[in-house]
Amino acid sequence: MTDDASADQPGPWHTAIIMDGNGRWAKSRGRPRSFGHKRGVETVRRIVEDAGELGVRYLTLFSFSTENWNRPADEVGALFELLKHYVEADLEGLAKRGVRIRIIGRRDNLGADLVAIIDRAEARTRDNTDFHLTIAFNYGGRDEIVRACQAIAREAAAGELDADALDEAAIAGHLDTAALPDVDLMIRTSGEQRISNFLLWQAAYAELVFLDVLWPDFSREDLARAIKTYHQRSRRYGGVDVGAA
Repeated sequence: MTDDASADQPGPWHTAIIMDGNGRWAKSRGRPRSFGHKRGVETVRRIVEDAGELGVRYLTLFSFSTENWNRPADEVGALFELLKHYVEADLEGLAKRGVRIRIIGRRDNLGADLVAIIDRAEARTRDNTDFHLTIAFNYGGRDEIVRACQAIAREAAAGELDADALDEAAIAGHLDTAALPDVDLMIRTSGEQRISNFLLWQAAYAELVFLDVLWPDFSREDLARAIKTYHQRSRRYGGVDVGAA
């Protein structure tokens, strides 16, 4: 038994990570922000493997937000190219390891070439069940909820859905993450302490861990430390601890 994870404390099954700090990491080395994003992809490769070994079954990574369009055009372009390269370069290896890939977020304003890559990755890995990797790209939590509400409204208008029967499960079923469990642990790197419009519905009862390490420097040990913190917390879901007064 290693110090990474305890067999009698499985999980967290679903871990979500806000991968923050690429730009600052690059700036501290006198390099452009795109250099930091490129190094951040190498961290993704390592953490995807480490997460499964540490007991995580579902890993969701925040790659590009709906607000990131406000960044300089060259940086946005570099982020798009990195996603393309990562998926194309790693797809077969991930597929053979039993990883299922999902890309969540808006697609209506993405280029046809990128949508084709996303579709191919999801189709190639659709039957895999060993590990679930979800990449939130062109994603915003509020935008996701708005799109879900629009879909529900259309179904109700068409007589396909009874508004009086609408419940949390029905709403969750219209989200991008419909097939995924709620988030158990949400990690943000770089020392910032906010969730930045990430998985607002799914993280309602997630344990939040903020680490003062920039994403390119994030390691297996950092992930294990966050998981250990998760295990030390009492998840009450609005109730009280057993034996509490």
